[in-house]
Amino acid sequence: MPTALRQAISPLSLFSLALPAALLTPMAHAAFVEDSSASLTTTNIYLNRDFREGNSQGSRRVQNKREEWGQGFLLDLRSGFTEGTVGVGLDALGMLGVKLDSGGGRTGTDLLPVQDDGGTPDEFSRLGLTAKLRVSETELRYGSHIPELPVVKASDSRLLPQVFEGGLLTSSELDGLTFTGGRLDKVIDRASTNSEDIVLNSKNGRYAGGITADHLDLAGLDYAFSKNVTGRYYFADLDDIYRQHFFGLQTKHALGAGVLSSDLRLSISKDSGASKAGKVDNRALNGMVSYAISGHKFGLGYQDMSGDTGFAYIDGSDPFLVNFVQINDFANADERSWQARYDFDFAKVGVPGLSFMTRYIRGDDARVAGTDQTGGEWERDVEIKYVVQSGALKDVYVRLRNASFRSDFARDADENRIIVGYTLPIW
Repeated sequence: MPTALRQAISPLSLFSLALPAALLTPMAHAAFVEDSSASLTTTNIYLNRDFREGNSQGSRRVQNKREEWGQGFLLDLRSGFTEGTVGVGLDALGMLGVKLDSGGGRTGTDLLPVQDDGGTPDEFSRLGLTAKLRVSETELRYGSHIPELPVVKASDSRLLPQVFEGGLLTSSELDGLTFTGGRLDKVIDRASTNSEDIVLNSKNGRYAGGITADHLDLAGLDYAFSKNVTGRYYFADLDDIYRQHFFGLQTKHALGAGVLSSDLRLSISKDSGASKAGKVDNRALNGMVSYAISGHKFGLGYQDMSGDTGFAYIDGSDPFLVNFVQINDFANADERSWQARYDFDFAKVGVPGLSFMTRYIRGDDARVAGTDQTGGEWERDVEIKYVVQSGALKDVYVRLRNASFRSDFARDADENRIIVGYTLPIW
């Protein structure tokens, strides 16, 4: 996106257009206000990760446990659009994280920021504004985003979500086809208040740490071939680091008394430009096939990393891989992993709102970065969730999550999370 255009559609300039347009006529003002919405989401999380080892490795002291508890609040305000050929609006995100328990030697869960002295603040907050323009079925948004795209998926598994800044355009002018494109140039991580450069993920030393990019350009298409078959293609360019092509196919069909669904994905990543990260060469073929019947759901997944390097993605974000689970991503060079998953909905036995999930993932032949060694790893996850169905606490949910991870080359870990959440529609 040209610099002049980016400046022209800055949040402040769009807001300066939105306000007088919204007040220009009673009809325009009514649409701007009456089509607005507001909600407050509260998320309470206790997280305990035990690395299953002592406080030292040889002469070096290491942190063997992370344990924190916090409360998050997210106020989501969305305006309507002004009337006319070009509709204008403004959205706002108000976010607040509050410390309930933390301490020296237990930080680093990403629930709370870690200060220079190793401590954590009592609270942290941030504000995100997004100006928006709409013409027909095309919408341009500039400001704060929580994207859920194959090439950039913001993480929302802590008190506050990861937020990206920049411009995104979506267009659904053609029936069944949605185009998404834009440029993101800054990111605010989950446990942070600072807008920072986008960083390349360096898990397990796949790439050097701290490599930053000026921006991420992206474009993609989602096309519904039918109500049960959707195809996806996305392209992303993380400036002077890598280019990535994503191909996806999602299907769902009745089979006997149940439903058979599939989610097939292929990502091809190559170094680009000056390539600050050096060589990037990865093909990630992965997919999940599931069968649901009478409250039961059985799934099998497979993930294959080929090429000279591991999977490349933005630090702090969720990689779009079927075997990215509670702790691990199984995305090292040459790693092949499979997943077995089982879900059950207790509504089928008279307990609506209660659900259960368990999965096991095993990875082999992972090439350890910087060595000639290969290794294996596995993870087992269990989750129980209950959503209150009626009364004063209706729609409050409680999630209990447990995970165990073991690896030949990364740190073993056992993790427990207790999550209580609720979204209150204000208007």
